[in-house]
Amino acid sequence: MMTDSKSIDNTIKDDKHADSSLATGQENKEKVSKKEFSKDQEYLKEYFAKALGLRPPPKQVLSTVDMEGIAKLISEGKAKNIITMAGAGISTSAGIPDFRSPKTGLYDNLEKFNLPNPQAVFSIDYFKENPVPYFTVRKEMILGNFKPTPCHYFIRMLSEKGLLLRHYTQNIDALERTAGIDPDLMMEAHGSNRVGHCLNCSSEYSHKWIKDILRKDGIPKCTVEGCTGTIKPDTVFFGEQLPKRFTELVDQDFDKCDLLIILGTSLKVQPFARITSRVPDETPRLYINLEKTGTEANHPLCVLVFGGGFKFDDEDNYRDVFVEAACDDGCYRLADLLGWGDELRDLVKREHAKLDVEFEEEERAWAASQIPVSTTANQKPCQITPQQKNKNIKNKNVTSNRKQKP
Repeated sequence: MMTDSKSIDNTIKDDKHADSSLATGQENKEKVSKKEFSKDQEYLKEYFAKALGLRPPPKQVLSTVDMEGIAKLISEGKAKNIITMAGAGISTSAGIPDFRSPKTGLYDNLEKFNLPNPQAVFSIDYFKENPVPYFTVRKEMILGNFKPTPCHYFIRMLSEKGLLLRHYTQNIDALERTAGIDPDLMMEAHGSNRVGHCLNCSSEYSHKWIKDILRKDGIPKCTVEGCTGTIKPDTVFFGEQLPKRFTELVDQDFDKCDLLIILGTSLKVQPFARITSRVPDETPRLYINLEKTGTEANHPLCVLVFGGGFKFDDEDNYRDVFVEAACDDGCYRLADLLGWGDELRDLVKREHAKLDVEFEEEERAWAASQIPVSTTANQKPCQITPQQKNKNIKNKNVTSNRKQKP
């Protein structure tokens, strides 16, 4: 289930996860020893073991704990299973606002809707009650012709060079797909706007159909006879479960990860945020963002729920690199260090030129579809040629004669 970190506070207070079998005698201990630990239990067990000094310190694989060290790791072929994690910050330069930035973020521009709280606009319960705020807020994004950013194309380059194990994104703008990243290498944790389904009968509607309704300032409603349900884009709202594929891929991918790159996310939405701690202890983690968040958590339950956090400023930091920068700038800097800078800039220029043509054609097609058919002909709407007139008279006489027969 997608939740904001603040909403987890009360859950932690009421948590009764303590495994009674660990505290009640040898018999129960034997049962636990035979029991298969879940991933979270294993993580917490290892966390305590390391905290108590029962595990050897992890090996540092970076030559230097900085961007140069990350670039050297990739250049030397020591990072072949890179996982990227992205949030709204990778799309802001495309013109799509993020959520939490003061004044420009979505949450700072919702006063007119009189919502119980800013997050309600993305709450499934509130959407069922009143979908207007959601579609009003999302209309610009759904209708807009946005181009992927240099950051998106950097991730594509990782894929094309055979270095990308998986790209995990919280974004629903589908710009990764537009950038040409293989969908099999992506996990859209919060879904996307590519299709929508009726909340009542589950009928599917295309992105184009939803766009056409919103262009006319309408709210997408089901067209199935007898159904009046609202069409909800296939995005994960607060209060909904994340796709099953998300958990499956996290379990499959993160143990293999040899470099984690986190881009443009505040790491405040769970469970996406806590998976940064699921990589092996030796795996370097690069975090490019305008704000430093996700530092080390100490309370055991916080560790379980939010993950172990980063050690950017700690003396014993051996793997965590923070780069305070816009995502595009950070990716260009890393690309330059890798010798890929010119290739990335050429790719962005070439792909943006293609998209400009596609967007122009789409707008022309939409404009043409709104022109009445009668005005698109070369002749006047009611003009009839002499030949057509004579033919019509002849046909009329034939019909009249047929009616006169007994």
